[in-house]
Amino acid sequence: MAKTKKSENVENALYVLDVFLIDGPVTSEFIDENPVISRTIEIKGSNTLKDLHKIIFKAFDRQDEHMYEFQVGGRGPQDPNVKRYGLKGASSIEAPVVDVSIITIDSLGLSVGDIFGYWFDFGDDWWHQINVTNITDKAGTGKYPKVTKRVGASPPQYADSD
Repeated sequence: MAKTKKSENVENALYVLDVFLIDGPVTSEFIDENPVISRTIEIKGSNTLKDLHKIIFKAFDRQDEHMYEFQVGGRGPQDPNVKRYGLKGASSIEAPVVDVSIITIDSLGLSVGDIFGYWFDFGDDWWHQINVTNITDKAGTGKYPKVTKRVGASPPQYADSD
């Protein structure tokens, strides 16, 4: 059953997120071959934003860790009116960020239709838009988070790697 409000059952709530790569150091040839690059992720409300980062990292076949940040509460990536969540003690700007390791998905108060941003690697600037497509009160059996759909190839993490 889809919900439009925050789930009441934090431990078992399941969020379905479509993660789109919207900008980064990719060639025009790669974009021509992969006009849409997205991953669908299922994640429990009890998982943290750090867990979400890890599954996005894996879903886009990245090898090297870098700084990252989630931007929630605005109109999507790069909105100046967002709340920023990142690694403890690190920030992309001078504004403070909240530590991703302590923030659960459910605590964000997300609703179906919400959009938020994910910025990976502050040097290469990989920008993602995350769309909340469904929220259910109970996750099925199995391990979460998990990738359930892939559209387009993963670009090389570094521009000179293609």
